[in-house]
Amino acid sequence: MQTIRCLELKAKELHSQNIISGPCHLYAGQEACAVGIEAAINSTDRLITAYRSHGFAFTRGGSLREIIAELAGRRTGISKGRGGPMHMFTKTFHGGHGIVGSQVPLGAGLALACKYQNTDELSVCVYGDGAANQGQVAETMNMAAIWKLPVIFVCENNKYAKGTSVNRCTVNTNFYKRGDVIPGLRVDGMDILCVREATRFASDYCRSGKGPIILELLTYRFFGHIIGDTEDKYRSVDEVDEVRRKRDPISVLEGHIVRNNIASMEELKEINKKSLNDVEEAARFAIQSTQPPLEELCNYIYCNNPPLEIRGINPWTKLKSWS
Repeated sequence: MQTIRCLELKAKELHSQNIISGPCHLYAGQEACAVGIEAAINSTDRLITAYRSHGFAFTRGGSLREIIAELAGRRTGISKGRGGPMHMFTKTFHGGHGIVGSQVPLGAGLALACKYQNTDELSVCVYGDGAANQGQVAETMNMAAIWKLPVIFVCENNKYAKGTSVNRCTVNTNFYKRGDVIPGLRVDGMDILCVREATRFASDYCRSGKGPIILELLTYRFFGHIIGDTEDKYRSVDEVDEVRRKRDPISVLEGHIVRNNIASMEELKEINKKSLNDVEEAARFAIQSTQPPLEELCNYIYCNNPPLEIRGINPWTKLKSWS
């Protein structure tokens, strides 16, 4: 969690320096969700989420170098500099998706593949409270229930869909009940132990052949919807400060650790220091990496042999498509 926090703070800094450009959605404050889920599933399970994806890219096996390089649009990035802050992938992490709610039917498709191939794997499909109102989410849940797909639907409820409070756009804010006949749990998403145990229960439920289950993780983002948005228009500074003081997931875990004599504050500070150093080293690597050249613009779009010749931005520009 500390590594993800340092990663996001560094991303904010690099964005202010124009090294990272475009929309950048920070995960700071929600780290217990990604790390708690990861602690209770297998490395071979599938996971898909929306555009606030840096934390999951890291827990699903992406290196800090690859992730920060991708944020900066470098060719050494996890998506070769083509996805930027929103679209990252690993072998078992199927993105970061920019279209709200679009990842939910894809997540059910991953679960269908797990069932079709007769594996013991499952799909974790993460979406936000705003996406919960998408029609495709309800349709997917209906299909998943009929086919008893091994999918955990995870609603990261951070209280605000972009700049709109859930109470202003949602009649039924009990997102864990949205599946009708699909069982659901509401969990403290700021406590990694709660997330881990709830995910462990959900994982066992899915693998037993009972079908889908919903987890609603009550969480909170410490920054705006994207870097630079006017968050003071829809939530107060006092509200954010209170959550930071009382419910910071890293502080909550540190409290558990120290009270149970698992480690001292000095040991925790050393862990935090290492996380910061690792992120700083990765940032230096990313900044020194080159951007993908224009002639590679059409690479990895089509699967073909031999490569196709594609017209560029005008009839006189020719690009090769390499798979």
